[in-house]
Amino acid sequence: MLVVRAITANDLDALYVMATQVGSGMTTLKPDMKMMSDRLAVAVASFAETIAPEKRDYMFVMEDTDNGRIAGVCAIKGAVGLTEPFYNYRIGTLVHSSREIDVFTRMETLYLSNDLTGSTELCSLFLHPDYRTGNNGKLLSKCRFLFIAQFPHLFTEKLIAEMRGYQEESGRSPFYEGLGRHFFKMEFDHVDALTAVGKKSFIAELMPRQPMYVDYLPQDAQDVIGKVHTSTAPARRLLEQEGLYFEGYVDIFDAGPVLQARVSELRAMRESMLAEIGPVMAGEIACAPHADASDPMLISNTNLSDFRMILSQTVPVNGAIALPEDEQKILHCQPGDSVRTLTLNPRKNPHV
Repeated sequence: MLVVRAITANDLDALYVMATQVGSGMTTLKPDMKMMSDRLAVAVASFAETIAPEKRDYMFVMEDTDNGRIAGVCAIKGAVGLTEPFYNYRIGTLVHSSREIDVFTRMETLYLSNDLTGSTELCSLFLHPDYRTGNNGKLLSKCRFLFIAQFPHLFTEKLIAEMRGYQEESGRSPFYEGLGRHFFKMEFDHVDALTAVGKKSFIAELMPRQPMYVDYLPQDAQDVIGKVHTSTAPARRLLEQEGLYFEGYVDIFDAGPVLQARVSELRAMRESMLAEIGPVMAGEIACAPHADASDPMLISNTNLSDFRMILSQTVPVNGAIALPEDEQKILHCQPGDSVRTLTLNPRKNPHV
């Protein structure tokens, strides 16, 4: 069985191995042992609540309980840009007109922006290829929404997720080659590595502050603005199911879209419910609304320091849920404890 749980100090080696498999384009998960060790220490302190909420970095790992293998990782950063700059391009429009020659033009532009500073960020989502089957990806991605729904006071009102931008099979980034290389004079992977370790001052030093006209870029660079990496497309769809949307912000290096949402408008905030572990009559379970074996439930404990979440076929009824003993054990729960529940997939009509 798979469980998503709060990361611990013992996961460092497995986290490093996973980072070696990610590839370029994900600045928050690089195969640098010091970087991983430092980040894991922050994550452990975050779950222990020994640092301020805005400095926290909640990291989760997906563990295969059958063999102890770490199958995936994901994270939530309490707030971005408060200790180091957080840059994006904001897509805008400039209008030029001349009555004298009767010309009116609308030009799409890119503005270097710090608009999203202070937002809570979903990041570092990676699922090992061996586990990219069934509902595993959904479990790993959506665990973060149930965590936010349980502890909303720990996060800012705005939630964002930087999506990995489009790259060709060779690893070439058309957007970077069409724009960034002219200013940074270095390979995409090098720039990516610098930002991963917090070296971002060169962005403000080298990038122009005035708007960049999109029409001046090569066509292949224009075509990928707001487009995700092929392997990231499923992750984008999952986030959009939960309430995130694209509102014209893109990464400054690969032009991947930045999705955003208000925490209060997330599906998990609207539809997740608390239920008490206890006996439920078999007939009640059978008659439970939406008790569809093809749509399992996300179920988590309510323990911040030892957060754990699984997928279950058990459905809550009248505020109670009859979790099998093995699932209680995995969640570190017992009868009488509360768990938070949410359907894995959005309902067509959640009010029915």
